[in-house]
Amino acid sequence: MRITLLFFIIIVLIFSCSSNKYAATNRTYKKQAKAFGKIISRTPVKDSFINQSSWVGTTNFGLRKPNFVIIHHTAQNSCEQTLQTFTLPRTQVSAHYVICKDGTVHHMLNDYLRAWQAGISSWGNDKDINSSSIGIELDNNGFDSFPPAQINSLLTVLATLKKLYNIPTANFIGHEDIAPTRKNDPNVTFPWQLLSQNGYGLWYDDTTNISVPENFNSLQALRIIGYSVKDSAAAIEAFKRHFEKQDSSRVLFDNDQKILYNLMMKYE
Repeated sequence: MRITLLFFIIIVLIFSCSSNKYAATNRTYKKQAKAFGKIISRTPVKDSFINQSSWVGTTNFGLRKPNFVIIHHTAQNSCEQTLQTFTLPRTQVSAHYVICKDGTVHHMLNDYLRAWQAGISSWGNDKDINSSSIGIELDNNGFDSFPPAQINSLLTVLATLKKLYNIPTANFIGHEDIAPTRKNDPNVTFPWQLLSQNGYGLWYDDTTNISVPENFNSLQALRIIGYSVKDSAAAIEAFKRHFEKQDSSRVLFDNDQKILYNLMMKYE
């Protein structure tokens, strides 16, 4: 009886440890969040830089809210590998959400906090995308397609974010869009058109009867959409990867120009 009881206790302890694999990093999360909470709760600087003993605090304020959603692929081999990467301090990378191939959603960071997911990037006049965006990582090695269960979960998360934070339709974009010289995610199999049909990101219309003006400036059009054109070839490649599922072309042909012109008119 005693041996049986001891065996049962050992099994419980093993199961307890295995089910709390991220207990240590969860404690670190709570500790860091508590530290930020203390900073936020501090009273502002006194009313004057001369000898004043009081301050007047406004009653009208809120948290800064996200204005963009950036979609990534993990470029790793499993969801578990990505979770480990995002819980190691030395990696210095993170995201708000990780969505596994089976549709499991890991909400790793409060939406109001700043994840380290965008890196050196820009979209339009915004040069600090990390401070204005929510990052979503999709478990994908960079070459595979995205399973229906994963995309369905993504659509559910996007619907929630759009409603909560009133994120504009045009502001659901990819890592490739904000960092065209460095990134190519999500890969060319990602269903941007399906997302657009559900209200997340813009898409172009049928280009059959579209006429592009003779004075059309394609680089200016790319800038209007949001792309940085410091490296114009990289910007064109990112644009074609997103809207035409082409992963190598850096030249805009006639049909590309029509698509670009049509999209530019939606952004103006």
